[in-house]
Amino acid sequence: MAVQLSQIKASTLELPMVLVDTRALRKTVEALEEGRFEPLTWWQQHLTARTIRNNSRAQGLISLKSLPRDFIPYPHQLETVHRVVEEMHGSALLADEVGLGKTIEAGLVLKEYLLRGLVRRALILVPASLRIQWARELREKCGIQATVQRSEWEWSRADLVIASLETAKREPHRSIVLEQPWDMVIVDEAHKLKNRKTQNWQFVNILPKKYMLLLTATPIQNDLNELYYLVSLLRPGYLGTKRHFTSRFMAGKHEVKDAEGLRQLLDGVLIRNRRGQADLLFPKRVVHAEWVTLSPQERELYQTVTDFVRRRYRSLRSARQNALPLIILQREVCSSVQATAVTLLNMADRTEDKQIERELRSMAAIAARVQQNSKIERLIPMLQKSEQQWVVFTEFRTTQELLLRRLLDAGIPAIGFHGELGRGSREWVQSLFHRRAKVLVSTQAGGEGINLQFCSHAVNFDLPWNPMRIEQRIGRLHRIGQQHDVHIINLSSVGTVEEKILYLLQEKIHLFERVIGELDAIVRQSLSESSFEGRIMELLAESEDDSEFEAKLQEIADQVENAKQQLWRSNPLDRLYSQEEHAT
Repeated sequence: MAVQLSQIKASTLELPMVLVDTRALRKTVEALEEGRFEPLTWWQQHLTARTIRNNSRAQGLISLKSLPRDFIPYPHQLETVHRVVEEMHGSALLADEVGLGKTIEAGLVLKEYLLRGLVRRALILVPASLRIQWARELREKCGIQATVQRSEWEWSRADLVIASLETAKREPHRSIVLEQPWDMVIVDEAHKLKNRKTQNWQFVNILPKKYMLLLTATPIQNDLNELYYLVSLLRPGYLGTKRHFTSRFMAGKHEVKDAEGLRQLLDGVLIRNRRGQADLLFPKRVVHAEWVTLSPQERELYQTVTDFVRRRYRSLRSARQNALPLIILQREVCSSVQATAVTLLNMADRTEDKQIERELRSMAAIAARVQQNSKIERLIPMLQKSEQQWVVFTEFRTTQELLLRRLLDAGIPAIGFHGELGRGSREWVQSLFHRRAKVLVSTQAGGEGINLQFCSHAVNFDLPWNPMRIEQRIGRLHRIGQQHDVHIINLSSVGTVEEKILYLLQEKIHLFERVIGELDAIVRQSLSESSFEGRIMELLAESEDDSEFEAKLQEIADQVENAKQQLWRSNPLDRLYSQEEHAT
């Protein structure tokens, strides 16, 4: 469609003349001509540039004039930066829900203080796996060049250092770090500082600093004391003495007294943006289940392995021995024959029980007779018909290698991502996928530490039994910057444990409708100290047949639902910051 720039008028766009600039209009025309114009997300990122920069709350931020041209912060991020700089004087607890861009907010605050000449040296402490990602985000979004710490000399020679807390607190690094005149300290995953008795808290507390930002989506995980100690790192004495805080605000670990008074105090040091409140147009999650029918040979292997796992698990649990290999085996039999066979042979080589060894080698022989992988046969045509890029997640390296071979044989450009890749290789693989490959086949390592918002289609080739792992996978795609609805395909074999778990997660726990912080808290509260995977395995072993197993899974669903209600009633942060949402 040919569109002349002169034909587009402010009245047509229904915007005040002040909001329109020629560069934005030119990009609009190009998008229209190429058929890639998407009104909501594209409009928000490009045509509202003038609106954001003329925002009265953001007018005093000099950093906006020096950001990369292709990056425009969201209104809630600008509001956060304004509050940190003008009201909180550079020290704040950023507690946005997952996916709202706390990294960008921290980067913009740092940029503002650098340009004002108030900060020259800054230390950014993050999980080791996220150092490269932080460096990339600061460079691409904020125009900040920071050094990723790899040796002792960076501590004193680099002005802006990104490092892991675990490295910084250990000698010989610790002494060098504490000698440096840091102007600003930023700590990601700050909930790891919730206990003042830990080395983490004590180390961060004695770091020399003028300003500090703490980033966490869950500043309260167990009780209000955690919030007290986090705020004490930022501003010692701000909430009074521990005795005063307990007396005035705590009716118990989870119960708040004088909620209004506490909220007013926290407004001076804590910022929490929520998805429902932030002015964002998040794309939808569109979830599809692809049901796969196993071949008779695959069904024989699945049933034989499942019967063995049930019997052997009971035996090991009664003897209080490690049953983890059995959990892995049960998950692998829903993934690929090859992964199952490798584990069976490894277990056979390690056992000293001759009867068990014979059973394991007999099952490996059954695996050797299987001629196909029904999941792969379903997956390949799906990818061939699509023009989109895809991420295919699997838990197992053997399955990953099989998928890569089969996809390449089918003429589908694919590349693998796994936890054994070095830092440089991870960036290279991500860049190669972005520019050339159609499919990224990733192990769980791809569920953390990389951003894939340029891709909007994902396949769970096999399902983790831990719902947090699934949400982490999806979060790589469904995040700020995603321009399209995110499509998630769950491949599941009919008549297997995997089918039952998918039903539990999707229909009962409503996994795909929750954000990770809420989900984590609900699962932890519902299962107490036991792991989700362990609980599933116990139910499988205790059940005589599938119908009994389904009934027991319903019990878990009921526990999760009860935990959700209790969490909304007991979580002090939710009561303080989202009363209207939970009332709804």
